[in-house]
Amino acid sequence: MACSSNLVHWRRLLSKIFFGTVAACLTGIAYGQGTGNTSASLEFSSLIQRLEQTQRNARIQTPYQLVRQYRLFANKSPQASSNVVVEIQYLPPDRETYAIQAHTGSSRGEQVVRRILDHESALATGNPESRSAALLTGDNYSFTNLGESTLEGKSFYLIGLTPKRKQKELVVGRAWIDKHTFSIRRIEGHLAKSPSWLLKDVYVKLDFSQVSSLWVQTRMEATADVRFVGSQTLQAETLDYRTTGVVATVNPPSARAVHRGIPAELLFPSGK
Repeated sequence: MACSSNLVHWRRLLSKIFFGTVAACLTGIAYGQGTGNTSASLEFSSLIQRLEQTQRNARIQTPYQLVRQYRLFANKSPQASSNVVVEIQYLPPDRETYAIQAHTGSSRGEQVVRRILDHESALATGNPESRSAALLTGDNYSFTNLGESTLEGKSFYLIGLTPKRKQKELVVGRAWIDKHTFSIRRIEGHLAKSPSWLLKDVYVKLDFSQVSSLWVQTRMEATADVRFVGSQTLQAETLDYRTTGVVATVNPPSARAVHRGIPAELLFPSGK
């Protein structure tokens, strides 16, 4: 029994490390509207220049709130082991706070989400190297012209991403670029550097969409092969976005048990 208990504890510890380290590398990117261009074709060098300019021009000046749902999955199970809903508030230029709004399933999910959001809050006030690495620029990547690709019935420019250094915030993969705003619609691929020796491979997919006047990260999925544990997956999805008193529903929230107004410490005892 002692050996079995130790194994369970070890697997839980590894899962926490996976979710905390992977998600901490995947910080959201927000953009303003790019300058319009309706040309179906564009010189590749001009495309990269406009992509970089769109990111340089991005400045969040309006306070906003969003509701984000996190789901944890183990060993390719179709059922989430934990579901956590949080409200996040951002006050320009560099303050981010959050509050847990709902939780079902394993208490480990709430612990993991707190680690992720604590990291996001800290990143908002410092660590410019990690923030700059989240951008698709010539300083971070060599780009390849892969032509065009369709997502949800809309055509996008498709570019290949080859990181210029091994850094955990960089991705070896592809990016879909909006033809009119030159904003990022999707980034997909493998992390250039594993956040931990426990992770043999990490594959990520980040989706971005226009919400109100901003182009923001609306979905994230990270899947890793964790040593001694197996496949683990973390998903995050933006449900609602609010600025200046207006709520924009990004995706209808699914039915869930909600515990509002109750201190998180009472609902989710630590260490279990």
